[in-house]
Amino acid sequence: MADENFAEALARKAAAAAKANSRHLPCNAWLKTYDRQTFESDAIAAVIVTIMLIPQSLAYALLANLPPEVGLYASILPLVAYAIFGTSRALAVGPVAVVSLMTAAAIGNLGITEPALAVPAAITLAFMSGLILIAMGVLKLGFVANFLSHPVIAGFITASGIIIATSQLKHILGIKASGENLLELVQAIYEKLGQTNIITLLIGASATAFLFWVRKGLKPMLSSRGWQPRSADIAAKAGPVAAVAVTTIVSWLFSLNTFGVSIVGTVPQGLPPFSLPSFDADLWSSLFVSAILISLIGFVESISVAQTLAAKRRQRIIPDQELTGLGAANIASSLTGGYPVTGGFSRSVVNFDAGAETPAAGALTAIGIALTTLALTPLLYFLPKATLAATIIVAVLSLVDFAILKRTWEYSKADFTAVAATILVTLGFGVELGVMVGVGTSIALFLYKTSRPHVAEVGLVPGTEHFRNIKRHKVLTSPSVVTLRVDESLYFANARFLEDCIYDRIASNRELKHVILMCSAVNEIDSSALESLEAISHRLASSDVKLHLSEVKGPVMDRLQKTHFLDDLTGEVFLTQYQAICKLEPTLAKCEPEASATANLNGHASSASTP
Repeated sequence: MADENFAEALARKAAAAAKANSRHLPCNAWLKTYDRQTFESDAIAAVIVTIMLIPQSLAYALLANLPPEVGLYASILPLVAYAIFGTSRALAVGPVAVVSLMTAAAIGNLGITEPALAVPAAITLAFMSGLILIAMGVLKLGFVANFLSHPVIAGFITASGIIIATSQLKHILGIKASGENLLELVQAIYEKLGQTNIITLLIGASATAFLFWVRKGLKPMLSSRGWQPRSADIAAKAGPVAAVAVTTIVSWLFSLNTFGVSIVGTVPQGLPPFSLPSFDADLWSSLFVSAILISLIGFVESISVAQTLAAKRRQRIIPDQELTGLGAANIASSLTGGYPVTGGFSRSVVNFDAGAETPAAGALTAIGIALTTLALTPLLYFLPKATLAATIIVAVLSLVDFAILKRTWEYSKADFTAVAATILVTLGFGVELGVMVGVGTSIALFLYKTSRPHVAEVGLVPGTEHFRNIKRHKVLTSPSVVTLRVDESLYFANARFLEDCIYDRIASNRELKHVILMCSAVNEIDSSALESLEAISHRLASSDVKLHLSEVKGPVMDRLQKTHFLDDLTGEVFLTQYQAICKLEPTLAKCEPEASATANLNGHASSASTP
């Protein structure tokens, strides 16, 4: 018997260890069932994503004001790190437009303008972002994503998309212009229009038009000519690569760089070098706010994509572990000469649609990018920067969503205010301030809404035991009893508002004897609200009015029972609102004697008796 108990204990410990291991290393869950068929699906998806990622990596490095190879470096080891520690089976991690723009803004704040000089700061920024994300994961702070509402995120991405597209016009036109916000960019571009390089403009405009057509028209055209859907899809995704190849060949054949066309130039060949972040205190201090904002925006963008794709396959995403996975990816990026990364929307959708079954698709994509850095980078020398700019413009304009303004205006003026403020501040003052205003506006609106909760006076629906708003339904009421349903948890910000509602109500009714707070929607009562309830009870007692509670939830009742509030309460606590009416105003409804006799719960009722 002892041996059996010992064996059971060992088995339980082994199971617990396996569970913990799977939680911290999610890759163990899918590696156990990984087979040849899954590998083939992942490999096909990896090929498609690699084709898409090569030009994107180069372009986003250009957007971040970094050398082009940094984009490739950020697309290798970070993908492997996420495959080990991430929980999404379809998320494609790497450089993305918004984070690249924020990286450029953060480095620009340091006064660094040369791409080569910006690399150490970008590496440090990725390292700091990784540490912040991992710390948030350890502390289980995945819920912080809730502080950025979807309308605010949509507004920020829309404004960022406009700024990104505008910032790339200088490469399309072949001029030098800079600025941190839309106004500065437009003014700088306007002043330099006379210096436009016509050849660069032809390349950039042609590449942009071609990529827009590829995105919308190539796949339907190929399908109409008998191509298989998968083949047509791969060809459409290869559009940017085709644009890169053709314009590079043209640039090389005609030596367009001698005509003023800006080209990528030398891209180092070989695998990413091992690198370490700077530990200069002043640099960390200067980048700290930017690192927090990049971590927050990157996580929100990533988790929203991951959860959307996971829902389609009935899979589960663990936000806290996602923080760890993204943190590991960013630290891996910093150790291999990269810059901050996160899960990209378009890339992840392509990965999902291409049939990726596990995060191994990301690791296989990393192998494809690594082979590119080993063998293909010399071919990129004559690549026009205008082509990369066209790639960015086409990618980010798909993220612009002005319809969010109309939708929020029609549905919620408060949400419209948050979206409009985020868009205007981002466009007018830059991405970092735009993020902060978006977060601040979201929190401020939440506090405003919850500080003025909906408080409805309810009455009994005839012939039922249900209570509804007297302004919306024909209900039965009594001049001696008033029931107020509070549709919000009670806390410091709305405690005084509730007091004023109750005092205003009793001041207009001299016959009032009982006030019932219907607490069916109250999930929390904090200390400030509890003090307000005590003050309300005391003040009502001085007016010969009793305060009662009904439908108090179990967890709330548990906390109330730890205080003296229930002992000092002038009224009673009822299990249901109907029982309260049966006890306090039995003539209002045809209550059974047994019901009224057992209706109330006194202040000493056990938590098991409450809902």
